[in-house]
Amino acid sequence: MERITDMEKRYGITNYEKNNRMEGEWKMNENQIFDVLIIGSGPAGLSAAVYAKRANLDVLVAEKEYHGTGQIAESDQVDNYLGMFGMNGYDMGEAFREHALRLGAEFYEGMADGFSAEPGEKAGVWKVHFADGQTVTARTVIYCAGASHRRLGVDGEEKFAGRGVSYCAVCDGAFYRGKEAAVIGGGDTALGDALYLSDLCGKVYLIHRRDEFRGSASAVEKLREKENVEILTSAAPARIVGEQTVTALELKDGRQLPVSGAFVAVGMQPQTEPLKGVVELDKAGYVVADETGVTSAPGFFVAGDVRTKALRQVVTAVSDGANAAVSAAEYLKQYF
Repeated sequence: MERITDMEKRYGITNYEKNNRMEGEWKMNENQIFDVLIIGSGPAGLSAAVYAKRANLDVLVAEKEYHGTGQIAESDQVDNYLGMFGMNGYDMGEAFREHALRLGAEFYEGMADGFSAEPGEKAGVWKVHFADGQTVTARTVIYCAGASHRRLGVDGEEKFAGRGVSYCAVCDGAFYRGKEAAVIGGGDTALGDALYLSDLCGKVYLIHRRDEFRGSASAVEKLREKENVEILTSAAPARIVGEQTVTALELKDGRQLPVSGAFVAVGMQPQTEPLKGVVELDKAGYVVADETGVTSAPGFFVAGDVRTKALRQVVTAVSDGANAAVSAAEYLKQYF
């Protein structure tokens, strides 16, 4: 099942054209040393690029997929970013990217999977290794790789991923118009997904393993007023049932809900696997850092959803990116 955010579906371009028409694409030069290498092109990474370029630094933004602008691209509508009320997430991400491009930021498509520090006279440099075999050298790194959706870990989840199991209601909700669907989770994302789907689906089950929701009380109240929404608390999924596609969600108490779609919204997993042994991580795997973005490793900074903080929103990601870029610029002035 293709997502509506696929580049080919949006623009009708081929992989060859993508590789040859990419604005701001970095031409590989293994001898080049960047002032700042930014990992991730979501709001945090693009904000960092803008602030780093304004500080007259050489900047490369590495993104794991062409024209990626982070999870914001999956949002149907963003109402809480100042001055851009009602803009859809994809357009907002593209506006962020265009800003960075206009200031001269360069982009490289690749998945960073290894980091090593090489000592220098006053300060060392970072060697960042990519899955395609390339290595990029930079005096500082700003890591903005974000977080991914957590899995339920129940039977049938992986089997039916993309065939009834989804982690993005905005991306895939239209496939279930008029059908029955379930949303699993108790936070704001789950509540928002249930509200969104209630306008598309014939019936929506909201399933939460606890008695009370962690998300907004006002959202819960709105859901209770929806005639096509059934809220099931103290309930947990046991397995996802189907043949070619999902046909039911079985709960641990034995009940089977006849659904075509199961939308999982049980939290996020920080993308920090490559950072183990590189910087300090907390028990949940997030990079330990405050608003400055300074980590336990000299010259290595962090921004966005991947760091320890209470609120993970577009506005806080943009703020993080700016702060991390300023911290990186100050580090470069001191040591280079």
